[in-house]
Amino acid sequence: MRRRDLIKLFGSAAAAWPFAARAQHPAMPVVGFIHGGSAEGVARGVAAFRKGLNESGYVEGQNVTVEYHWLEGQFDRLPALIADLVRRQVAVIVTPGTLPSQAAKTATTVVPIVFGVGEDPVKLGLVGSLARPGGNVTGMNFFVQEAVAKRLRLLHELVPKAVRVAVLVNQHNASVAETTVSEVQKAAPTMGLQIQILNASSVSEIDAAFATLARERLDVLLVAGDAFLISRRAQLATLTARDRIPVAYSGREAVEAGGLMSYGTDIADAFRQIGVYTGSILKGAKPADLPVLQSTKFEFVINLHTARALGIEVPPSLFSIADDVIE
Repeated sequence: MRRRDLIKLFGSAAAAWPFAARAQHPAMPVVGFIHGGSAEGVARGVAAFRKGLNESGYVEGQNVTVEYHWLEGQFDRLPALIADLVRRQVAVIVTPGTLPSQAAKTATTVVPIVFGVGEDPVKLGLVGSLARPGGNVTGMNFFVQEAVAKRLRLLHELVPKAVRVAVLVNQHNASVAETTVSEVQKAAPTMGLQIQILNASSVSEIDAAFATLARERLDVLLVAGDAFLISRRAQLATLTARDRIPVAYSGREAVEAGGLMSYGTDIADAFRQIGVYTGSILKGAKPADLPVLQSTKFEFVINLHTARALGIEVPPSLFSIADDVIE
């Protein structure tokens, strides 16, 4: 072969190498993240999730892509959304919330799933056992529902004269609603409280629930740990301030928005651990080998500004056990 031809041959090969290298470079893994609320409503949780990914060696946009899907209470979108993720064979599906977790579990036995639920995942049918999940599913139990009775008791201690308690649930999130109502109904008689259940799964139904609350002259409000209701915390804060209703939530975000108090799992810590588990699976760990985590960090938060506005004097006994007091 002539020297000129050799130069052309090697020159063409060298020019092709970068393109070949790019073609052979594996694409970044994709994580599908599905939440029943809004992006704004779970911003703190998402930041913690990213921190967990970072701890596992993954940085969003650099070596992993995360697709966020916010349902904003529109759970009828779940089947098509999850079917699309399964069809595209994403690396992991992350489902903080009962309904997304159950829908993902139903949709696939292949794509790894990392859930976050507030109830016993064994009873929900997500895993066979906590120690040995089996299959393609693992995650974390937030113990949101187990904290309902204590949340009610703390609200009662803050407002001891209150007798009639409204409990706001999202009837479309049946598992959370039923567990919340059951726990409240068991605990209320021990404190001499009367319970009235209010249902709301849309903005207009929240407004209607508050109309009922005012008409029935209910004393205080306990909001279920439901993703949609938590995402509507600004609306709830406006209505409770207007009607001067002391309200208890499951998470601190609602207290920061103006709610009186919250008691429940430290959601930031829980989401961080979900991120760590997601990173572990991206590295090759199998969900079946990762035991279900259980929340160990709970927090009690009081909004002192709201308490003063409502004429509530916070007793020293509650100040002493509060994890945070917002002034």
